[in-house]
Amino acid sequence: MKPMTIHSSMLALLLLASANAFAQAYPAKSVRMIVPFPPGGGVDVTARTFSQKYSEAWGQPVVVENRPGAGGNIAADLIAKSAPDGY
Repeated sequence: MKPMTIHSSMLALLLLASANAFAQAYPAKSVRMIVPFPPGGGVDVTARTFSQKYSEAWGQPVVVENRPGAGGNIAADLIAKSAPDGY
């Protein structure tokens, strides 16, 4: 084997071994689900049903937040300006 191949193999092995150290459990805090329709409608009921199932599966609360108006633009603007943290 060439010396360069040995170094590359060792680097790849170290990177693979350290991958678990960087992993975090998701979600680590509550999750917001933005619904661009008013409460009480079909989409809201569906979102609340899914949020309950997600909450049970993840062990974290999933909060449904209704932001109706402007053809969904209010909700889209809120999502666009939110922190890019996946929550």
